[in-house]
Amino acid sequence: MTDLARGERLQIMLTAEELAALDNWRFACRMPSRAAAVRELLKRGLVAEGFALAEGGNKSQDFRVTGTSSASPTRDRRGDGENGGA
Repeated sequence: MTDLARGERLQIMLTAEELAALDNWRFACRMPSRAAAVRELLKRGLVAEGFALAEGGNKSQDFRVTGTSSASPTRDRRGDGENGGA
């Protein structure tokens, strides 16, 4: 059986636009809480990236939920050259 105890607290700051996007997705997917929605999105993102690690030297502000992120990959991580997808 999986241990569901959450031993670490992670605090993040979001813009009003990012929070609205999170809440809209959460309600559309009937997620029970913002925390559950963030965990699900994090899990999906890690799977989509093949658990790739972020390159060093980036600042927290370089990673955004909405809009263009300077630290976001510009190519598909699967290596097939296709940027289509979900």
